[in-house]
Amino acid sequence: MEAVKTITEIPVDIYNTLLAASLVLMLGSFLTKKIAIFNRLTLPPPVVGGLLAAVVLLGVRSYGDVQINFDGSLTTPLMLMFFASIGLNANIKQLMQGGKMIAIFLIGVVGLLIIQNGVGVGLATALGENPLLGLLAGSITLSGGHGTGAAWGAVFSEKYGFTTATEIAMACATFGLVLGGLIGGPIAKFLINREPNKIEIDPTQSAESLSAFDRPTVRRAITATSMLETIAMLAICLSVGTMIAGMLKGSAVELPTFVCVLFVGVIINNLVNFIPNYEIFERAVSIAGNVCLSLFLAMALMSLKLWDLATLAIPMLVILSIQAVIMGLYAIFVTYRLMGKDYTAAVLAAGHCGFGLGATPTAVANMQVVTEKYGPAPVAFIVVPMVGAFFIDLVNVIVIQGFLKLPMFTSMLTAVPTP
Repeated sequence: MEAVKTITEIPVDIYNTLLAASLVLMLGSFLTKKIAIFNRLTLPPPVVGGLLAAVVLLGVRSYGDVQINFDGSLTTPLMLMFFASIGLNANIKQLMQGGKMIAIFLIGVVGLLIIQNGVGVGLATALGENPLLGLLAGSITLSGGHGTGAAWGAVFSEKYGFTTATEIAMACATFGLVLGGLIGGPIAKFLINREPNKIEIDPTQSAESLSAFDRPTVRRAITATSMLETIAMLAICLSVGTMIAGMLKGSAVELPTFVCVLFVGVIINNLVNFIPNYEIFERAVSIAGNVCLSLFLAMALMSLKLWDLATLAIPMLVILSIQAVIMGLYAIFVTYRLMGKDYTAAVLAAGHCGFGLGATPTAVANMQVVTEKYGPAPVAFIVVPMVGAFFIDLVNVIVIQGFLKLPMFTSMLTAVPTP
């Protein structure tokens, strides 16, 4: 009998995890500048550095029988602070400016949700697998992410007896997170280069966008006082937003914590307008938000357990690979055209790839690397966070429930044995 391989697990404390994430970010930034292919593909530095670190750790585990476990205590606070900074930088005027585009973009997002589930269920059935597997490899994990995947995985396990649903959901969400960060930038570059005469990029907006998220590497003058005020406001957003999410938990209007945090930021931003001689120092807010976003993505990606993907059966890999191709085609032929076939539409297409396969932070990182290279697209940084952080969860639930209630889906479910 073959001996079972023993894996030695080495925990990394919170301080060294932060150090590792910082080094991964610097490595990603260095590689994207020095390696031409990374620069041409417009890949976000956190994705490049984080994914490389994950691959190295996979090799260490496979050949050295050592597994590095990073401390994940900071990932949630960093993600929440990023969404809080989005809210603190969004005032009512901006939201009204993006109102029509938010509605149009949401229509495109709903269309993708339906296609993802239809493709997932159809392929799973054609491959002789449980159709629930198709939903897990559809909008549940690709547009919903790890959180939505864990929630529905538990439902499928308890209600339908799909015992491995949660594990499959986590693996699918991981796969999507990686691909979402890899295809967004190249697709935006393709769209911009394909129609250079039709896409107008206004470089004069650069000065106006110093406080926006679309120019993350621009140097900005801030003071210790403004940064302290920003930290205080971010703390208020996290504290009040978490409290509101706790109060809504279990109710008919339950919302994810990051959505509550974002809206607290929006409220604070618009309330301070009534304070005489005071306004939020948006440069400090955008810097804090970009730092949190980069560290969050670096920690999330370098902590990926890529060996979990090895547990995916060939049918699952086939479904996910086809979903990635469909996402890319949808961004090019639907999202881009629906949003106006201009530069902002190309940036939005990159963002849609980010949260259509992974998560909203990945979407913002995709857009940042595009706007840093080609020029600002302020409206895109209003539309994507609002749809990706709030509306996506609501419409995704409706679409998933709709599929589960379809008579055709019910008959397929009863015809295929669960694992």
